[in-house]
Amino acid sequence: MLSVNLAGFLGVVLLAYLVPGPDFLVIVRAAVLRPALGRAAALGAQTGLCVHMLAAALGLSVIAARSPAAFTAIKLAGAAYLVHLGVRALIAVRRSRAGQPRGRGPSPDVRSDGRGDGEDEGHDIPWRGSFVQGLLTNILNPKAALFFLSVLPQFVDRGGPMTEQVFFLGVLDVVIGVVYWLALVNVAARLRTLLNRPAFRHRWEATTGWLFIAIGVGLATVG
Repeated sequence: MLSVNLAGFLGVVLLAYLVPGPDFLVIVRAAVLRPALGRAAALGAQTGLCVHMLAAALGLSVIAARSPAAFTAIKLAGAAYLVHLGVRALIAVRRSRAGQPRGRGPSPDVRSDGRGDGEDEGHDIPWRGSFVQGLLTNILNPKAALFFLSVLPQFVDRGGPMTEQVFFLGVLDVVIGVVYWLALVNVAARLRTLLNRPAFRHRWEATTGWLFIAIGVGLATVG
């Protein structure tokens, strides 16, 4: 029988999910476009977490953590990807603003078919694209790997089977994350009408874009 500190671990995991990070931004941004995309990004992020869990259980993350070059490469790759997402968001805002009609004419909130602007936004984005975005955001986040290396071991019984305990706590972490992210997607979907208003959407996209860049730069510069 596993002798893990379950209560302490659950508290740390819940706190980690409640603090917004790259996964939060990717999932909410996708959910605003279309709930299905938000769910895809959420599942991608948790699949990436499974990769970290397997690496930790097999000892691969220990090798990467003990190699400064390997860890730096992972950190810089993750930082570059977040900056890339931020730049793409800012470019999308600029193009959207440049394409808005000026002067007289129909309200930008209403299309010629009578539907609100943004109602069909995101339907040209494949489910797989959002899944991969969530997957890469998590895999390239060295903090996720460090969680399994430095935080998770604090809650296992050193005298017990380490691999089994890592898998148990890791799977629990993944399941909690799936439930949390899907609930967050539902909340974002309910606010979609507000978030899809052009003025609000532009501010939201610009804010998330700069946040992606800030997190990426911080990830690259903080040791």
